[in-house]
Amino acid sequence: MVRIPVFADVLEAAERIQNHVHRTPGFTSLTLNALTGAEVFLKAENLQKVGAFKARGACNAVFALTETEAAHGVATHSSGNHAQAVAYAAGLRGIPATVVMPEDAPSVKVAAVRGYGARIVWAGTQAQDRERRLEAALEETGAIFIHPSNNFHVIAGQGTAALELLEDVPGLDIVMTPVGGGGLLAGTALAAAGCSPQTRVMGAEPETVDDAARSFRDGVIYPPTNAPTVADGLRTFLGDVNFPIIRQHVSDIVTVSEAGIIAAMRLIWERMKLIIEPSSAVPVAALFEHPDIFQGQRVGIILSGGNASLDTRLW
Repeated sequence: MVRIPVFADVLEAAERIQNHVHRTPGFTSLTLNALTGAEVFLKAENLQKVGAFKARGACNAVFALTETEAAHGVATHSSGNHAQAVAYAAGLRGIPATVVMPEDAPSVKVAAVRGYGARIVWAGTQAQDRERRLEAALEETGAIFIHPSNNFHVIAGQGTAALELLEDVPGLDIVMTPVGGGGLLAGTALAAAGCSPQTRVMGAEPETVDDAARSFRDGVIYPPTNAPTVADGLRTFLGDVNFPIIRQHVSDIVTVSEAGIIAAMRLIWERMKLIIEPSSAVPVAALFEHPDIFQGQRVGIILSGGNASLDTRLW
């Protein structure tokens, strides 16, 4: 039977990881409020360790391991941010990490994974390629697999970002996150259900890779479309641990255009001087593309990461 985390696990994660991650700041912008008609609060996980919220889940998962479990190290597959997070957390604990990455992973994320000391194994460009290569790596090393989003302790750890946001900004009407694999959205849903049940939780994803929105609508997990999107970190799919949480506690998942993502990212860069990556800009884009939902609301958004590659021209 699949073990599903609950709010108490988010609280336990917060205690476990508090010495290994930042309590990231929140930001507001009168310009953003005026343009969207909402009162917007941004949780800056782009300023987190490894430049993304992923440090929370990875640290929780790595430090939850027993000494016996950790003896052969950890392994994962990721296009970038989770890869960095697992490498970072493993380094803190002093155990080896093997990371299976796609051949088209952003160079800034590849360099960071190497910098944290992990061994990189290359595997095609599709999620299925990484999963097959990971199986071989696990056999080779005997390492513990830490899934990027469909892992009990990862989900609980990711929920600590929303826990902080809801403590710092009480009375939010909506909390919104980007959604790819669903770990951040599920963790956010648990945090809100436990400490602010009146707050609606929403996800946002690119319309070109809308498997989460369709899965949420139809009640079945659809595979990723693998269509191109500037938000490369969201080309993943939901799992059997996080999907029940999302179905129970999330009110909706909306989609946004590629042009909207780029425009939202540029706005945050230029007006707020916060460097965010395209995946982070997805829920910001939703404010503009779904004004009927957000106008007049107090909206908290988790800016998921800031590992944008300046080698890629976006505008």
